[in-house]
Amino acid sequence: MLDRSTDKAGPERISTPERVSERLMADRKVRAVAQAGSYGTDEQWAGSLPTFVAFERGVTEAQEDIRAGISVIRYPYEALDQWRDWQVAQQEAPLALLATSRVLYDPTNGFGRIQRTLWNLNESQLAAYRAELLNAAAERLDISRGQYTGPGHGPQEQLLALADAREIALTLLYPALLSYLHAWPEFEIRLPHAWRARAGLRYPKAVYHLESLYAFGGSDEARRVLLATRGLGLVEQERRARAAFQAGYYDGAVRYLRDEAARKHRIELDRWAHLSSARRDKLGTLLGVTRAPLGPAALSVAAAMLDAVREGH
Repeated sequence: MLDRSTDKAGPERISTPERVSERLMADRKVRAVAQAGSYGTDEQWAGSLPTFVAFERGVTEAQEDIRAGISVIRYPYEALDQWRDWQVAQQEAPLALLATSRVLYDPTNGFGRIQRTLWNLNESQLAAYRAELLNAAAERLDISRGQYTGPGHGPQEQLLALADAREIALTLLYPALLSYLHAWPEFEIRLPHAWRARAGLRYPKAVYHLESLYAFGGSDEARRVLLATRGLGLVEQERRARAAFQAGYYDGAVRYLRDEAARKHRIELDRWAHLSSARRDKLGTLLGVTRAPLGPAALSVAAAMLDAVREGH
């Protein structure tokens, strides 16, 4: 799990992506640098976040720093060698981030070797990877059914089941679906638009189930969700989602805020009955409780997506 921190103070306020990349490449502790995301490419849009990936000596775990709107994600230097092994990489590495990054500095060719490993997986390796993701999703669904369905469960279990179903669908089933195409998930706000373009026509059933979990509603739903962020400690998330809204990525803004609200307020979902009615209303709007399937229904949609991905539909 990334350790995220945001700091807008000090000289970083006048930083530019070019200066950040220059500083990284000049740092003797940094052994490889790449740029990720759409910033600086033909796919760049108003909300593109300049993102750099660095392998650095002295770093013991993944960490992300965001300063002046520029993200730097650091990984241990040792991972440059370890993640060349596909068996290790699929258990530990941020595969999509590494596969889609653009290398800027790589004197030992370690980053390049990792990318070649990911780009050159054969069909049997991809099939085994897909099976592992599907098995993990099935296990997670069984655990969620045991925890959040059945007699005696109330509203909080309904919400927690929905949050689990979305996480399983997005982090396990969608990557499994893309493995048929030897492609990797996009990690930006406009993700729903990317999954429609990448997989929607080829695998309509799987994408339909994924979308039904998020209960998109165009610009009207996006406006409601953006307003509901007030007072919930989602200032940075609201800023990024508003940029997506203004660019026309309404469903992207909704998807991002639904997932961020569930991540940041997971404990409050577990204490739902003890929250004020105003706070429940805001969180309920963010999560889409009047539109999305809840509890067993949400887990059933995720299970249907699992079947569709397994069958390549």
